[in-house]
Amino acid sequence: MIVDVAAFIGAYPFRELPDTSPEKLLREMDRVGVDRAWVGHLSSFLQNDPRAGNEKLTRALSRYDRLSVVHTIDPDLPRWTDDVEAAAEVGAVAVRLYPMHQGIAPDGSLMQDALGIASQHKLSVVLAVRFEDSRQRHPLDLAKDLPAAAVRHLARCQSDVRIVVTHAGRDFIEEVHFGLTTDEQRRVCYDISWLWGPPADDLTVLCETIGVERFVWGSGAPLRIMDAPGAKLDLSTLPPDGRQQIESANLAAFVANR
Repeated sequence: MIVDVAAFIGAYPFRELPDTSPEKLLREMDRVGVDRAWVGHLSSFLQNDPRAGNEKLTRALSRYDRLSVVHTIDPDLPRWTDDVEAAAEVGAVAVRLYPMHQGIAPDGSLMQDALGIASQHKLSVVLAVRFEDSRQRHPLDLAKDLPAAAVRHLARCQSDVRIVVTHAGRDFIEEVHFGLTTDEQRRVCYDISWLWGPPADDLTVLCETIGVERFVWGSGAPLRIMDAPGAKLDLSTLPPDGRQQIESANLAAFVANR
C-alpha cells in the first residue's frame, strides 16, 4: 500500500492548474499506484476564513473512501477550536496550518494551542515548509518558508503531538532532527516530496543518518508530479523493507503511536 500525505484539490491562487478535482487526483493515484491520500484544499491557506474551503473539501471527498480529509485551521480566528472539533467529527486524519501565510508566529502560543487541541482530538498536524521553490513564486506570494527552528519548538510542546512536515529539504530536516531529543524526534516525520534522489541522493543519506522510520510518502500533487516520490525510491539503494516503510508502514505507526 502507498499513502500520499501531501495531496490537494481546489484552485491554486498563484497559477492556473488544469484540473484539481477529486476525480483527476484519483486518476493520477491509479496511474502511479497510490492507494490512499491525505487531501487538503489548496486555496484555503489564503482565505480569511478556511471554513468554507473545509466544507467544500468534505463534500467533494465524501464519495471517495481512498481520499482522507485534512482540514485547514487558523488559530487566530474566533471559535477556531470548533473547527478542530468539526474536523474530528467528519473523520479527518489531520489538520493543516500555514502560519507563514496566516500571519501568525510559527512557534508562538497560537500554534502551540492549535497543536494541543489537535492532539486532544487524535489529529496529526501537517505543516508545509513551502508550496513552490522561491524562483517559481508569483511576485505576490511573499510568505517566507517555514523555519526549522519553529518545528523544533513545536515538537517540544507536548508528548503526544504528531507533526507531519511536507516539502522539506535535507538541510531543514537535519536542522530539526538533530536539535531534538530522541523522544522529541519521534513526534515528527517528513515526506519525501522535496528530497533529491540520485545522484545527490539526499533521501538515502537521510535514511541512513536519521533513520528510514522518519519518512513518509508525499507528492505535493497537483503542484508537483505524483511520479516523483516513486521514482526516487526506484533509484535509491534502500532495501525493499525500507521502501515499504516509507510507502505506508511508517505513517501507520506514527499515527498510532500516541
